[in-house]
Amino acid sequence: MGKSIILLSITLVLGLTFGANSPAYADSEQLQGFEAEYIVYRFDRSLGKAKLSLKADKNDLYRLDYYSKVSAFFLSDVRSETSFFTFSDQQLHPLTYAYSRSGTGSNKSTKIHFDAEKSTVTVNQAQPIEWTGQLDNQLYRLDVQLKLASGKREFEYNIVNNRGELRHYELKVVGKEQLDLPFGMIEGIKVKIIRNNSSRETIAWFSPQLNYQLVKLQQFKDGDEQGEIRLKYFKSESIQPETKN
Repeated sequence: MGKSIILLSITLVLGLTFGANSPAYADSEQLQGFEAEYIVYRFDRSLGKAKLSLKADKNDLYRLDYYSKVSAFFLSDVRSETSFFTFSDQQLHPLTYAYSRSGTGSNKSTKIHFDAEKSTVTVNQAQPIEWTGQLDNQLYRLDVQLKLASGKREFEYNIVNNRGELRHYELKVVGKEQLDLPFGMIEGIKVKIIRNNSSRETIAWFSPQLNYQLVKLQQFKDGDEQGEIRLKYFKSESIQPETKN
């Protein structure tokens, strides 16, 4: 069960994505703030929750926050991520990223600084390394929604993950489905996340009705389900708050 909790938390960290705007967003110069809440499941049993939020200050500095808490019996896992970034010319520009994990097992944390002027990225207190435009562990997931809003069906990313490691992901739209979620009935665009040399498979659904927000995610390893999240609540500056009682 302990391994299951860890894998489920990894699912949340790698799979959750964040709210962009409506289809017209592709031509906008600003991102819209939002709040989203999810229920975490394994084999249809509720194990915890996850929350996402995006905020902007008066200087167009954006803050993207993620929080999850998962527990089963005497085991627990609490994680958070915070990204500061800017947005211009339809591009996300990372500035800083922070990750923390606590609960059963070892506590972990990572801090990453992106320096555009020097073209370097620094992980914790290590020596800076060359930065060639990689996004952080959250921003690539936000960019997925921007690409879906613009009509793209296949895309790939080079990122610096929550451990400060370089990774390459490929994503492909594989269809549409009607989903019955705690939030309610909603249409989802089904996207497969491909990781080379990995036994894990991740499937995510994004809703055009909710600014291409992630509404459901499932992760499998060697064909066995590791965890699932389903949208419960969503609010943005362009969409009124909704939830299913």
